[in-house]
Parts: sequence; structure tokens; C-alpha cells
Amino acid sequence: MQQNKLSSAEPAKKLCRLRYFMVGKGILAGIAAGLTAVCFRLVLSQADLLRQTVGAYIGAHPWAVLLWIAVLLVLTAAVTLLLRAEPYIGGSGIPQVTAEMQDKLTQKWWRVLSAKFIGGLLTVGAGLSLGREGPSIQMGAMAAKGVSQLFHPDKSEEKLMMTCGASAGLAAAFNAPLAGVLFSLEELHKSFRTEILLPALAASVTADFVSRSVFGLEPVFDFAPAAAIPLADYWMLLLLGLLLGPIGVLYNFCVPKFQDFYAKIPWPFLRTAIPFVLAGLLLFVYPYVLGGGHDLVEMVSHDMGLQALLLLLAVKFLFSMVSFGSGVPGGIFLPLLVLGAVTGSAFGQALSLCGLETVLPNFVILGMAGMFSAIVRSPITGIVLIAEMTGSFSILLPLALVSLTAYAVADLAGAKPVYDILLERLTRKKGNETQTD
Repeated sequence: MQQNKLSSAEPAKKLCRLRYFMVGKGILAGIAAGLTAVCFRLVLSQADLLRQTVGAYIGAHPWAVLLWIAVLLVLTAAVTLLLRAEPYIGGSGIPQVTAEMQDKLTQKWWRVLSAKFIGGLLTVGAGLSLGREGPSIQMGAMAAKGVSQLFHPDKSEEKLMMTCGASAGLAAAFNAPLAGVLFSLEELHKSFRTEILLPALAASVTADFVSRSVFGLEPVFDFAPAAAIPLADYWMLLLLGLLLGPIGVLYNFCVPKFQDFYAKIPWPFLRTAIPFVLAGLLLFVYPYVLGGGHDLVEMVSHDMGLQALLLLLAVKFLFSMVSFGSGVPGGIFLPLLVLGAVTGSAFGQALSLCGLETVLPNFVILGMAGMFSAIVRSPITGIVLIAEMTGSFSILLPLALVSLTAYAVADLAGAKPVYDILLERLTRKKGNETQTD
């Protein structure tokens, strides 16, 4: 009997050793993906400073806008060539990672990693309304895929390493380790399993440590501690969710429509040039909507006036569509969070005009979470992501209420989640190319 006990315990020990071995690999993936995302954040911050300097110069010398547009056309040519050399760097990169998880395509990790880094730097740095998180997720997955090649993995282990890299990429991009894990499980795998959770968590925490070692311990958005919302005011949260849901539906309706518009343009250079030239003009006339919009989130947490907020919402929405629809490298996470922040701020201002007492930063935070849930349709990730990005864990219940309300409205409207839409278009395009070949 003793021998039977020992023999039955042996598989459990092997499983335990394998689990910790994968956690170790997850840490390696977290280091690789974290360093990649940190480097990307650093160069983008320098590009933002350069663009602000150029904007100040153009403000004093309006004629220089023509020179800046000429520079942007050179960048347009560079991005067009990158897209021709490596088509999988287009867009956010998250659908490409999901498609590879589903065996619908295979990416060459070093080509995608290098081309996405350069392409994302050129587009986001030039001021297109795109985010760093999608590229960070794709580059993180590719960096982890490269690390996995050191161990000669089978396909399932390689996919697990890519999951770890994707988690780490989001964690390092937003200082949000828990959201990084949840996004990979909720969006990429759409399931929660221990054998995936532990390595992904190890990778995400490792990448977050790397990021905080460089950028510090503060949350991504520097808000004052969120004030408690009285239970008697929770009806406001329901109204905000009911407002954000239709805006999310409109967003997901417009994304493929703008992509269809660009698809009708036969010249790749012209498709890429449209958002670049528009970014050059906006630098001169309305620079607030340029880039991902990190500073914009903190700006709208102060009193801007309802009309100014509505104008900002409309222009940022349209410019985000023009930028992402063109198919250039860049994510939608941060721009859609900005749209949520502006909507939340406008909602709070409207309540104030009606004589109701509101705390504006609270509505900015709630607006981001609700918009994420309405568009991406991953409410758990959205709640945790916004709590980590703002340090607002004290208002988890309001975050959940707004997120679930916005989610329900968008879901009842029959709108597909944005990444499902993008994945379907990617696989359909891939299928058409295969048939043509």
C-alpha cells in the first residue's frame, strides 16, 4: 500500500515542478516584455516633448506648420514602408495576438517586434490619436515568444509564453499588473485556468516591477484620493452608465466604417498620409486631441466648461477614428479611456449646472471604466484597470455599477466588442489573401 501511495504521488510532484518551471519562464517573459514596454514609454515621452516644442514654435511662427507637415509626410513614407514590409504591425496588435493564439496566423517575433516599435513611435509620437498599450501588448507577446525559443517549446507552451508577454506588456504600459493578467485571461483566452493564471501573474508582476523601477510608484493618473459617493447619489451612476453605453455602441459602429472608407483608397501612402497631415494641422489649431491623451485626462478633471468638453469629445472621437481607421500602428486603449474621461467630466458638469453637488474627478474615473466596458466588453478588466491606473480602490462599487450598466446597454443593443470586430476583419482579410495566393 505504501508503494501505491508513492506511485500516485509522483504525477502530482511532476505537475507541481512543471507549474513552478512555467512560473520561472513567466518571470523571464515579464523581464523581456517589461523592458520592451518601458523603452517604448520612454521614447514616446521624449517624442511628446519634441512635439510640444514644435507646437510652441509653430504658435509663434505660423508659417512653420508647412515645414512640419513636410516632416510628417516623410514619416508617412516610413510608416507606409514598414506596413508593406510587415503587415501584422497594423492597428493595435491585440487581434494579431489573439489570432495567433487561435492558430489563424503566425508572426515572426523579431520582425513584428522591431517594426511595431518603430512604427508605433512614429505614429503616436507624431500626434495621431493612438495609444501605447496595444503595441505594448503585441510587442510583449513577441518578446516572450522570442524568449520561448530558447527552450524549444511545443505550440501550447509558446502560446502560454505569449500570454505571459501580453500580460506583462499591459502591466508595464499602465502600471497595472492585475489588469494585465485579467485582460489576457478575459480577452485573449476568455477563460480562467490556474496553469495560465500563475505564469501570467508572475510575468505581469515582474514587468510592473521593472516599470515602477523606472517611472516610480505613483499611479499612471495623478488624481487626489477619490471621494466616497453617497448611496443616495447612486442614481447618477446609473445615468452615467446609460449614457456611456450608446457612445460605446457608436464607437464600435464607426470603427469598421472608417476602415471600410480607407479600404476604398487604392494608394497606401495616401491612406497613411491622411491622419498624419490632419495631426499637423491640429497641432496648429487644436492640439489638445493629439497623441493618446494622457495629459488630457488630468486636464478634464478640472472645470473646463460644458461646451468646451462637448467640443473636445467630438473632435477627439473623430480624430481617433481617422487615426485608427487608417490601419497604422497604434492602440485604442488610451484614446477610448480619454473619451470616457471627457464624457464623465461633461456629465458631472451638466449635473452641476442642474444645481447638484458633484466631485468632478470621480466622474472622470467612472467615465473611463464605463467607456472601456461598453467598447471592449471586458468589465472585470476595466474595473481593475481603472482602479490601478488611478489608485481609486475606494470606489470599486461605483466603478462596478457604471461598468456593468454600460456593458448591459451595449450588449442589449447587439453591438459586438471592438476586438471581436477587429479579429473578424483580420481573419477575413487573411483568408482572402490565402485564396488569392
